[in-house]
Amino acid sequence: PQPKAAGASLMYFFANKLSLDMLQRMGAPNLKSASVLPVATGMALGLATSVARDMTGKREVVYPRVDHVSPMKGMQLVGMKINTVDGEVFGDAVRVPIGQISKAISRETAAIVSTTTFFPPREPDDIKAIAKLANEENIPHIINNAYGVQSKEIMKLIRGAIDAGRVDAIIQSTDKNFLTPVGGSIIASPNSDFVEKVSKMYAGRASAAPIAQFLAAILSLGVGRYEELRREQEQNRRLLGESLGELAKKHGERLLDVFNPIAAAMTLTKYDAKKVGYDLYTLRVTGPRVLEESDFGNCCQRYHSPYITINAAIGSTRRDVLLATEKLEKVLKQARK
Repeated sequence: PQPKAAGASLMYFFANKLSLDMLQRMGAPNLKSASVLPVATGMALGLATSVARDMTGKREVVYPRVDHVSPMKGMQLVGMKINTVDGEVFGDAVRVPIGQISKAISRETAAIVSTTTFFPPREPDDIKAIAKLANEENIPHIINNAYGVQSKEIMKLIRGAIDAGRVDAIIQSTDKNFLTPVGGSIIASPNSDFVEKVSKMYAGRASAAPIAQFLAAILSLGVGRYEELRREQEQNRRLLGESLGELAKKHGERLLDVFNPIAAAMTLTKYDAKKVGYDLYTLRVTGPRVLEESDFGNCCQRYHSPYITINAAIGSTRRDVLLATEKLEKVLKQARK
């Protein structure tokens, strides 16, 4: 807060109070503090790990592998060394075993950074087990919850992890959860001191735009409308699974059996995967990801087949889901090997 910027300081105060209230209402009542940051989730992770660095005097982050460049760049920017723990394939799902995470901890470990939401076949980390491990080892635990607020199931995992062990910070995107323009995030914690330290870690001043945009969105939506959007998201995710499953069966493929409340994936064993992705893009279906067995994005050394993922995130409509699958079927007819 700055005396010469009373209006902006008041706006920021209310944005922080409303963000905490919303996160508590959406499934994590055991959170005690929150702050809206004028940076996206990758940079927010950088700020959070820099606090862990100063708390421990160490610089290594144990990172269950998520093939997303932004979080890694954010942590490296503040001088952290990333010790990546590879994912392993269990059936269709890619998971990082808790035993491997435990083995990766060393005297140099400053924090464990876990992830709740990413594209299939990557499943959420076992954040409850990681929280227990962090508590036993007395290591800060930071959760990247980028898409998670929109999902009751993911927020239930967050609540359980806080109750079970150590969680120092949870970071979520404002645009992915609250329909704002890109560029903001919310850091929340069951420990008010950690959020305050992150706020003080930011160098200088920043644009007020992400805070004003979040405040406008949260006041416009309100709890009631946000709950409606959440229910619509759940319905659209079920519809996506059904539509993609029918399409896969029709074309000799199958839906991947992976827990993900926001996105679904199907195999592309009989198709030129890259052509599928390219053709979808030309049809203006820009959200799906198409990957082959060894591509960056699998979160493991090698996956068992090429695949496509499509999401049904909050704000999507039933029409969006049906149109995307219709266009995918059109593309599949032209991309068969």
